Amino acid sequence: MSTAAGADLLFRPVHELAALVRSGELSARELVQASLDRIAELNPTLNAFVDVFAEDALAEADQIGPGDPRPFAGVPIAIKNNRAVAGKRLTFAANLVGDFLAPYDHNVVARLKAAGFIVVGTTTLPEWGILPTTETARFGPTRNPWDQSRTPGGSSGGSAAAVASGMVPIAHANDGGGSTRIPAACCGLVGLKPQRGRISLGPEIGHAFLVADGVLTRSVRETAEVLDVLQGPSLGDMAWAPPPAEPFATSAGRTPGKLRIAMSTLSPVPEAAVDPVAVQAVQDAARLLESLGHEVVEADPPWSRPELSAVFTASFGPAVCAQIKLGEMIAGREATAADMEPLSWALYQLCQSINSVDALLAEFQLHGVGRDLITWVDQYDALLTPSLAEAPLPLGTLNPLDEADPMGAFTRSASFTPFTPPCNISGQPAISLPLFEREDGLPLGVQLIGQPAGEGALLALAAQVEAAQDWAGRRPDL
Repeated sequence: MSTAAGADLLFRPVHELAALVRSGELSARELVQASLDRIAELNPTLNAFVDVFAEDALAEADQIGPGDPRPFAGVPIAIKNNRAVAGKRLTFAANLVGDFLAPYDHNVVARLKAAGFIVVGTTTLPEWGILPTTETARFGPTRNPWDQSRTPGGSSGGSAAAVASGMVPIAHANDGGGSTRIPAACCGLVGLKPQRGRISLGPEIGHAFLVADGVLTRSVRETAEVLDVLQGPSLGDMAWAPPPAEPFATSAGRTPGKLRIAMSTLSPVPEAAVDPVAVQAVQDAARLLESLGHEVVEADPPWSRPELSAVFTASFGPAVCAQIKLGEMIAGREATAADMEPLSWALYQLCQSINSVDALLAEFQLHGVGRDLITWVDQYDALLTPSLAEAPLPLGTLNPLDEADPMGAFTRSASFTPFTPPCNISGQPAISLPLFEREDGLPLGVQLIGQPAGEGALLALAAQVEAAQDWAGRRPDL
């Protein structure tokens, strides 16, 4: 297979790739080798991978033959390096963790493997997954395939860069404040944050208030099909989302009836200025939705609150710092400032000053914010907003290594990504769609927010929008 043919292959949907392997038209080894070749070609520039498992991936591919009944047998995938892959390094992009080898597969990894996906490597993230950019002291900056001077977003930035550049056709991501939707918007991909509790966080965590796992893809159908693979509780979970009435892929294939959709460009962070281009994208998306027969009304959610950033930090911070405590357990010692980037250390120190009552109070306050949003959205079928308030930021804009102002990057990030955290607070599903392009060719996404546990209806609406304004043919010039 020529290099060009292999590159084209990796931009095809995962269900098509699996069908080629199942029919015998393409071998799993050929498909995995095409991915490895593309990684070898582009990763030195884009820096999307922490580790590549070439020998293991090819050996696994050799065990897959035509007729394999698994839905995605032989399809290469990458895993964000904050989820355990048995026998491989789990780093969180942090020096503190060293080269710890995970002794088990995380739930999402186990389910992806059971569906036949072949893990070809793990991808970069900001240290501990804190920032909406992917630039670390340990692994260096990850670059956006559309403009290598800019961030691919974060915290699932390596996964987004890998998919957008065609190194893999799909990659794992997770989202605690927008970390799937932000890189999707930066890199021209589809990024769904599912309903809270839809995908098990086991075996380490039985429940999490803010975090949801998922994938980054090029199409709504792929997102729906893989959500069917990942969804559902695992033994020991403390809470889980209600099961869907039908497979999400089935729901995504249905044409939604006439919907009532709210449209808002009001920033949840009052001091965040929204780029006029992002505002225009929402207005253009609203006209597209109206042309599809939906009613779109301008209405602002009750989310523009001056105290929201501080309260979110008081809940998000301890969640991050629990990972740092895990890192200390792995390292067998207490962390020092020398073990971490200045931002991580500052956040860690801040969290240790928050007592348990204040942390629970912050979460209690966020419950109220989430309930207000869900109650407000209940009068509509969906809410349309910008995905980001700004274009993908130039690398270095959010600098976690700034010792003079270590929390500055974290504070600044709120102005870049004000529209994503509210759905982590409320738990409801939200999806970023790469509907538009900026004048300079950078992707420009919009966000659709659905009803609680309403991924099926949200995916159906997203698929209808995709069919009306298909983005699948767009590729970065590499």
